[in-house]
Amino acid sequence: MRVALSMLRDASEVLGPLLSGGHSTVAGRLVGAFRNIGRRKIADDILASMQAAGYDVRESDPFEAPSPLPLLSKEISPSVNWLRILWESMREPVIKHFPPSPGSVKNIEGYVKQIEEIYVTDAYHSLSIEGYRVSPGLIDRVRQGSWNPDVNDSDKAHKDALAARGYWQAFQAVKQSIQKILAGECAGGVADDDHSRWYRELFAPSVEAGLCKPSDLAGYRNGSVFIRRSKHVPLSHAAVRDAMPAFFDLLRNERDAAVRVVLGHFIFVYIHPYMDGNGRIGRFLMNAMLAGGGYSWTVIPVEKRADYLSALEAASVDGDIVPFAKFIASCVNAKVQPVAGK
Repeated sequence: MRVALSMLRDASEVLGPLLSGGHSTVAGRLVGAFRNIGRRKIADDILASMQAAGYDVRESDPFEAPSPLPLLSKEISPSVNWLRILWESMREPVIKHFPPSPGSVKNIEGYVKQIEEIYVTDAYHSLSIEGYRVSPGLIDRVRQGSWNPDVNDSDKAHKDALAARGYWQAFQAVKQSIQKILAGECAGGVADDDHSRWYRELFAPSVEAGLCKPSDLAGYRNGSVFIRRSKHVPLSHAAVRDAMPAFFDLLRNERDAAVRVVLGHFIFVYIHPYMDGNGRIGRFLMNAMLAGGGYSWTVIPVEKRADYLSALEAASVDGDIVPFAKFIASCVNAKVQPVAGK
């Protein structure tokens, strides 16, 4: 059984059936088994995802003793080498066209306060880029807790409100991740550990409202995904499970903050690991990397959506990262006006 478990690369390979069937007992045994063979992250992701869907999971180790030897995973996808080549080929153009790191943040409390103050503006633009019809008033109502699907049927059925609530929850999780980064933890390592939580928080309200299935919280996609009006075809779902650990290794080992910012965002959406939410999480990831480099939280304005997508397309299809590096740099250097309205 240990050998079979060692062949799995990511929790999403087993979470779908566990969540769909509500198999909390089996989940508990799998959590213990994965922890036994040294796959802590898979164990933690199974546990957190089941709990996020409302299941009570009791961890238990089905083995009598720890694994006597480290178990090797199956051979990796060729996509991993392509990803490494892509990263290396894009590093220097990014460094050339992106402002250098301002250095580590000295006033952590002040930095976090600025993040909190920009929330409504950030949520409005990020959600609007994805096509949600949200207003600053709705976003603020969600933040203040006056959005209540338990007593208000219109709130429960309103997908835009659910998206806003999910964004609020994910934003809080990202803020906690950034606080760890500002305290000195490796930005790439924190993102690796925490991005699955960002995803779960983003869609948890829709699951609770019954608009999404619990299995939608399973994590990385188990099928193909296509991007509207784009020539880019994301990696196959099988390749995703090899590509994501390789991506986070690159992010963790990258010494240049500018490269972490630009390629962190780009490569994430290039892989497109989830069925939905890739853009929002990609921008969260970008801002986590910005914090690690001492840059300010940056909003990509919905008014520049066409330029944003065009730059991503040039990088994804033509391999030209320069337009995207320049675009993100322009957003970092710009000051987006706070949104107002009801």
